[in-house]
Amino acid sequence: MLQPNRLKAALADGRDVFGLINSLPLPLMTEMIGYAGFDFVILDLEHVGVNPQTLENMIRAAECAGTTALVRVPEAAPDIILRVLDAGAQGIVVPHVCSRATAELAVHSARYHPLGKRGIAGGRTTGFGTLALPEYMERANRELMVVAMIEDRAGVDAIDEIVAVPGIDMVLEGAIDLSQSLGVPAEAQHPSVQAAIRRIAQACQARGVPFCAIPRAAGQCEQWREQGVHAFLLGDDRATAFRAMKQLVAGYRRERPS
Repeated sequence: MLQPNRLKAALADGRDVFGLINSLPLPLMTEMIGYAGFDFVILDLEHVGVNPQTLENMIRAAECAGTTALVRVPEAAPDIILRVLDAGAQGIVVPHVCSRATAELAVHSARYHPLGKRGIAGGRTTGFGTLALPEYMERANRELMVVAMIEDRAGVDAIDEIVAVPGIDMVLEGAIDLSQSLGVPAEAQHPSVQAAIRRIAQACQARGVPFCAIPRAAGQCEQWREQGVHAFLLGDDRATAFRAMKQLVAGYRRERPS
């Protein structure tokens, strides 16, 4: 059954929140991320092939571990958004939002009348009928999140129109894809990329829409905090696990007597 969205409540209260992308299609990994203390997890359908049953179990694992499960869909496709939310996700992350029209489509696909046009179904989201459909629909319109990813030059150019769309609950930067769009591929710290990210953050602040930063260099998290940013995405599970394993074995190798 759909529960209050802890991430949305924390953002409304101005509290810091930290998330991780879950790329490995393993419910156990999702559960570990939650118990590790992350406030939210982004289950990835854009770059990873996850079957519907596994996705639903990953969402269940997030619920068990007390972390908010968002799902990054491949695009603002109403049919995909419908299935993801019916599986129990507490929100969607839409990549490559480049226009007001795309942002509006995402919002309308994720919400019920009068805020949108999402199709109606019961199932696990209503506790299999424990929660009446009208009550669930009202709760879903209030609790579910729509997050827009800005990772193209066109998205930066249209950012003022995008954040003006009612129902956009957070904006997430995508510096790596943005670097390609700006002609400096894979250079996330390039001045033009950083300037574009600041432009996104400023537009969010002007509209009162939470901005989610991705700290990639020492000191960036604190710099964003000083600018009033409270949401941070700290990478993905694969890179985090690999770094930890590499550091672990390297430490033991250094301890070996010469």
